[in-house]
Amino acid sequence: MQNIEGKVALITGGTKGIGYGIAEALLKQGMNVALTSRSQDAADKAAKRLKEGGNGGARVIGIAADVRSYESQEEAVKATVHEFGKIDLVVANAGLGHFGTIEDMGIKQWNEVIDTNLTGAFYSLKASVAALKQTKGYYISISSLAGTNFFEGGTAYNASKFGVTGFTQAAMLDLRKHEIKVSTIMPGSVSTHFNGNEPSDEGAWKIQIEDIGKLVVDLLQMHPRTLPSKIEVRPSVPPSAKK
Repeated sequence: MQNIEGKVALITGGTKGIGYGIAEALLKQGMNVALTSRSQDAADKAAKRLKEGGNGGARVIGIAADVRSYESQEEAVKATVHEFGKIDLVVANAGLGHFGTIEDMGIKQWNEVIDTNLTGAFYSLKASVAALKQTKGYYISISSLAGTNFFEGGTAYNASKFGVTGFTQAAMLDLRKHEIKVSTIMPGSVSTHFNGNEPSDEGAWKIQIEDIGKLVVDLLQMHPRTLPSKIEVRPSVPPSAKK
């Protein structure tokens, strides 16, 4: 099992939901974490909450960065390296969803989903490749089962996650020769605030953010010879069967 204590992660969209759950799991393992948000205030508040949660001496910082801007992602990488000296892991987690039929989907909404979910994943990796080469690091994108399981009203979101999965798998083939590991995680229903949802006891059947955090830890601790390049994860019991 690989020791990940002292390693450094950069997580986009890390102030809540899946990104926050991953940050929390990594800190508990002794990894230092930089998390991003478009709002510096939100990033600082999330970092403060994580510090108060106890992290065994590992450090966490918040960075204002917009994944829709390549220059912003470059600055996030520079800030992380400046603070911690390196980057061992990049998690492209930032995402959003606008839903509606092709007739209802607005041009602005379409562009916002594609620019954030898909182009943002590309910018996050493009900006960090040099740093990951130095550490023989890891890049993980958070895609979705919606990237292969399509649904009515999902034109933009389905397209973006289909693209993230394809992009990540192609990047994995590009970067293996540099000993950079690349994976995409494709969750099903996760209990988060995504799309205006409110986590509650009724959502206990769903995947929890700490489950995704544990999955990322497991990937990092796996022997270097092994690469699970695409991981589908779904609730073990469907909502129709929950009690």
